[in-house]
Amino acid sequence: MATNKLILTHEVDNLGEAGDVVEVKAGYARNYLIPRKLATPWTKGGEAQVEAIRRARKAREVANLEDARALRDAVQSEGVTVTAAASKEGRLFGSVTTAEIAAAVAAKGNKIDRRKIQITEPLKSTGDYTVTVRIHPEVTATIKVKVVAA
Repeated sequence: MATNKLILTHEVDNLGEAGDVVEVKAGYARNYLIPRKLATPWTKGGEAQVEAIRRARKAREVANLEDARALRDAVQSEGVTVTAAASKEGRLFGSVTTAEIAAAVAAKGNKIDRRKIQITEPLKSTGDYTVTVRIHPEVTATIKVKVVAA
């Protein structure tokens, strides 16, 4: 069985974080990871790229566990409201993105990375939803998102 050595450029569930060097089956690399720009082929010169990705990830991460728990408590206690264009029936023209949720959280004074937000179902109509945020490898928060028509 052929395997490919790759450098992850984004976080991939059950595989690794950005900057990790992983070995995966050739088909998974060729058909999924590389076309979606989640990984690049590993090269000897890629070690500099790995270091740059790790430094960028380190700058975005929450420093320690106590800060992560404090951020989790702050975000969970207050839900966020996202305004979007909608029809009379309440269906959105498009859907609410992770960037819009991160901006709504930032407007309340807390900063979270949009890439850490996990939406289980597309937010395509007005109403109340719950999304998950992986603030730290050991800390996960749930945020109540209220989608209202503009």
